[in-house]
Amino acid sequence: MQLYVVGGAVRDQLLGRPAADRDWVAVGTTPEALLAAGYRPVGQDFPVFLHPQTHEEVALARTERKSGRGYHGFVFHASPEVTLEQDLARRDLTINAMALDEQGRLVDPFGGERDLRDGVLRHVSDAFAEDPVRLLRLARFAARLPGFSIAPETLALARRLVAAGEVDALVAERVWQELARGLMEDHPARMLEVLRDCGALARLLPEVDRLWGVPQRAEHHPEVDTGVHLLMVLQMSARLHAPLAVRWACLCHDLGKGTTAPEQWPRHLGHEGRSAALARAISQRLRAPAECRELAELTAREHGNVHRSGDLAAAAVLRLLERCDALRRPERFAQLLLACECDMRGRLGYEDQPYPQRQRLAAALQAVLQADTHGATQQALAQGLKGPAIGQRVQRARLQALARALAQPLGISGAVASLSADATDDASASGAG
Repeated sequence: MQLYVVGGAVRDQLLGRPAADRDWVAVGTTPEALLAAGYRPVGQDFPVFLHPQTHEEVALARTERKSGRGYHGFVFHASPEVTLEQDLARRDLTINAMALDEQGRLVDPFGGERDLRDGVLRHVSDAFAEDPVRLLRLARFAARLPGFSIAPETLALARRLVAAGEVDALVAERVWQELARGLMEDHPARMLEVLRDCGALARLLPEVDRLWGVPQRAEHHPEVDTGVHLLMVLQMSARLHAPLAVRWACLCHDLGKGTTAPEQWPRHLGHEGRSAALARAISQRLRAPAECRELAELTAREHGNVHRSGDLAAAAVLRLLERCDALRRPERFAQLLLACECDMRGRLGYEDQPYPQRQRLAAALQAVLQADTHGATQQALAQGLKGPAIGQRVQRARLQALARALAQPLGISGAVASLSADATDDASASGAG
């Protein structure tokens, strides 16, 4: 038996990047031999084992044959006769089709090292067009490696894959997995650009694809095109190290503009409600996590009100906080404010502008949370008040505390830092690796 490190660990080592984990391929052996050596089986679709000491994944070298549509439409064959080159030949891109033997020597039958050096994303074989997940991975690697170009022949294969309807056979969970990982890359906008270029965006996310060519009012959006604005918002979310839920909310925040009748352009009256409904629908279709779906709906519905909040009086600010359920879920409200900052700064010429609404509303929420509602309740009870009357006293205490805080330009010291930290700390937990 010969063992080789394969795939991403080899690629990242050559790029000088840290590798999260290592995948191994075993050549010249059988499942029975691995079991006898103490390996533990974990694979469901094909033979994968855990090394008895390191617990790293070891897969038997295998080939694959197309047997149907979609990601699961393959028959795998693993045997001691399958060579390392045959195993590498079934992989998606040349930069992922390299191996290192146990002495650290590079095995590179398809020119992956050259393509790494030249900055090219290139398919290994025409089998690339048989697996729609490979197209999603191509888009994700374009987001991870923004300086890399896509080989023209690879882009042509991706378009052929879409035209053949393979993308339509993808299961929602796998689409979400790859989209989520791509959104968490440093250049998530490029993932959308690649998907759109090969026609896959219109099949996977038609609500997003229809935003291109839709104009907005130039006084608010110097970039004008709604699709271009979306790309800029996504890039701002990466620049601000936003967690996955915020990046998903950024992707969905303006979907309603794609349904505005052309005769109403460039105004988009009522797009917030339409955007919220579409955000909910697309999240349910892809089975996005609840926190992503909820924040996407909330951001779509309320981002305009957050943008205008600097002109709101205390009573209107309190209604906004209550509508967003901010008193019960302050961490989610902090993520809403971050998504709104990404939206405002994701505009031509606004990239480095301040967003005081975020600080003002963070301070407003802190003031409401610190209001002496217990004292107001006790005083109301002492006066013999009951039910709704007590609630009115509590509301009055919150409103008074909020009015005092809003009289100060940046409100209560420390509010911004605490709420912003909550949003940022969720990034590692929510983001896919």
